[in-house]
Amino acid sequence: MSDRRRHLPSVAVVVLTMGNRPTRLQAAVQSAIAQRGVDLELIVVANGVAAEDIAIGDDRVSVIASTTNLGIPGGRNYGLEQTTAPVVAFLDDDARFLDDTVLVRASELFSRRPALAAVALHIVDECGATARRHIPRVGTRRPGRSGAVTAFLGGAVVMRRSAFIEAGGYGAAYVYSMEETDLALRLIDRNWQIYYNASPAVFHPVTSPGRHPDAVARTMRNRVWLAHRMLPAPVAILYVVDWLAISIVRNRRDAPVLVRALRNGWRTRPGPRRPIGWRTVARLTRLGRPPVV
Repeated sequence: MSDRRRHLPSVAVVVLTMGNRPTRLQAAVQSAIAQRGVDLELIVVANGVAAEDIAIGDDRVSVIASTTNLGIPGGRNYGLEQTTAPVVAFLDDDARFLDDTVLVRASELFSRRPALAAVALHIVDECGATARRHIPRVGTRRPGRSGAVTAFLGGAVVMRRSAFIEAGGYGAAYVYSMEETDLALRLIDRNWQIYYNASPAVFHPVTSPGRHPDAVARTMRNRVWLAHRMLPAPVAILYVVDWLAISIVRNRRDAPVLVRALRNGWRTRPGPRRPIGWRTVARLTRLGRPPVV
């Protein structure tokens, strides 16, 4: 390693893929390789497919494979385990960094803020717009405002490795949906901070959360799991009732599916149950996201 690289901040990037978006995967990888001012580790996790099925063609990229589909949270956990850098970025395989300074800017934030666990990155689409669900706040449409938040998007975030490990990583049982919220609550309960950097940093094409055929049912079931695992009993009840009502108001035709999913979530709820403290509930509320919505 050259003297210059030895003094650069070390950052890993983990890209999870099933190999079904090769062109976009290449764009994601190249946007990571292009990052300046960091000593980069780049890991592509072939999730449920063989490593030889992922054509990267660059010696700077390590492709690791799990022949079993680990789900999104499990795959990201697996990827982080293969890295050594103190800062780890997770990037969707259909996303890409918008410029070559995203990671060095995030590294500077971690250097200045010892309690910082995660930097949520600002996502924009083909029109330069940011989807409401990509803004980690409640009740605002101001993606251009940086600040402390209580959530992040799993495919556009930079994490402090020690915080991630201390909190136990992602809950693999979720497979997808709500795993970021679960981890965010555990981080905040341990007095870590999450910061949203409003400078546009990641491109992600417009997608619908309903593109997964079981998205409505899985999300409701996972909300029940989250409530069981993470929330004090009175808050957990309010959270589930609120989200059942909100989801039905958004689409009344989903009501039977949602009720069945709630029942399924209650019957199958995974542990361990380690509810956040009431001081954390108050902190979340002060940050604009009381844990009932």
